[in-house]
Amino acid sequence: MSNNNITCECGHVNPYGTEICEVCGKPLQGDLESKKLLNMRYEGSARRSQTYKTTIIDKIWNFFSSVKVGIWIIVLLLVASAIGTIFPQEMYIPPLSDPTVYYKEQYGVLGQLYYDLGFHNLYGSWWYMLLIAALGLSLIVASLDRFVPLYRSLKKQRVIRHESFMKRQKYFGKTEISHDSPDLSGIKQALENKRYNVKEENGHLFAEKNRFSRWGPYVNHIGLILFLIGGMLRFFPGMYVDEVLWLREGETEKIKGTEEAYYLKSDGFILETYDNEDEKFKDAIEESGQAVVAKNYQTDAVLYKQVGERVAGTDPELEKVKEHPIQVNKPLKFEGYAIYQVDYKLNELQKMSFTMDNKESGESIGDLTIDLYNPEKEYNLENGYSVEVMDYFPDFEFNDKGEPTTKSKVPNNPAFILNMISPEHPDGEVAFVAIKQNLEPLGENDYKMSFQNVDTKNVSGLVVRKDNTLWILAIGGAIFMIGVIQGMYWNHRRIWIRKGNDEMWLSCHTNKNWYGLKRELESITKETGLNMPLDQSEEKK
Repeated sequence: MSNNNITCECGHVNPYGTEICEVCGKPLQGDLESKKLLNMRYEGSARRSQTYKTTIIDKIWNFFSSVKVGIWIIVLLLVASAIGTIFPQEMYIPPLSDPTVYYKEQYGVLGQLYYDLGFHNLYGSWWYMLLIAALGLSLIVASLDRFVPLYRSLKKQRVIRHESFMKRQKYFGKTEISHDSPDLSGIKQALENKRYNVKEENGHLFAEKNRFSRWGPYVNHIGLILFLIGGMLRFFPGMYVDEVLWLREGETEKIKGTEEAYYLKSDGFILETYDNEDEKFKDAIEESGQAVVAKNYQTDAVLYKQVGERVAGTDPELEKVKEHPIQVNKPLKFEGYAIYQVDYKLNELQKMSFTMDNKESGESIGDLTIDLYNPEKEYNLENGYSVEVMDYFPDFEFNDKGEPTTKSKVPNNPAFILNMISPEHPDGEVAFVAIKQNLEPLGENDYKMSFQNVDTKNVSGLVVRKDNTLWILAIGGAIFMIGVIQGMYWNHRRIWIRKGNDEMWLSCHTNKNWYGLKRELESITKETGLNMPLDQSEEKK
């Protein structure tokens, strides 16, 4: 206990900085005696942030206990979150796109700035996390700074209050005692009829109700802190998964976010559309402006689980778990995960077939098929003939310098630089081959690559989701709303009655809704015969 503690004349030892005695309510600082009304906001209790201001810990505490600081942090979070919606977040840009070039290509200088400042991955950026942590710290410090002294004061308050305390309440009144003066038992009953908890001591009454409403702000602070914790936990591994999975027909892919424990195979993709000639849907389809409108699209999926330890360089051993058709709003669920059907792509290029032909004789030397997702470096056509893949552009375009490049890793517009090796040309002849293009950049060749065929597949656009923080967010939200209701719809009211030899005093206080308290006082005084206390703040004007 500090040597600077203040001992009231009632004998109670108050913490340093206390303005009003926690027990009897007597003003403890001289200048308060000159004030007509007491500041009852925190019951005159000593708040740490208002008392200690010298050490670095005091300054940090005072900074985070400030309501203004908390509001500024919230404003910064809102502004950052709003900016984060200007361009799409990284998770929503086209699959396989490189974010380092995507934002600049799509949105120019602003896009590049957006990426450089980290707004493309806003909710995972360190500074956004720091702001959320600062807001949580501000809530905790501000709550403790006010809750602890207020709790001490309300818990220790007694029935008998000092005269100066009663005189300096907003509503204060006196009633002369005569033979027909109201008795305490009648007053007590009238207060109890208004649902007050009434205590009596040596001819004094103390009535109180709805004290729990004083804790409403602190309850919703607890809810907010839980909500923030739930939000931050989303960035811990295993707590939150939101991954995009593009799955081609017939292929088996590991499910992102499951740490390679689960795999998914597409046994087929089904697209059903509405009949454009059906009178029931005809008008709606025409209004949509689309040639066809999807009625159902689904992936016939098979879920596998990896068993045993996987040896590096080998395929995993998979065990079938279940089959499930994934449709919109009908996800495949397992082990807390849910896989949703959200998109599709029809007839995506998978393989391209070519023949190597002698231009003069028209003779076909051999054929090859290039897997557009995993092209080989060289295709041997036997008898001294082969084709080398010198370069591959899955989504071909020319860049600003006129050089061939690719927009993405998806084979939307595949192009190749091929080296055709033959006995006549052991060093090869270079050809540039793309859709409807067959160029000879280094001069006329004796051989050419002729397009033959293409294989396509339908692709399912799936989203893998898992959220272990939902229950924390739900509890935090529920507690927050309880705190709001608790603090908004009830008022903490107190009435003190002091009986002297020739007068009976009445004073009261509420944390809000003074008009409601006034109406209640009018009813009580009318019933008991006490004089209606006066609003001393009005007298001051």
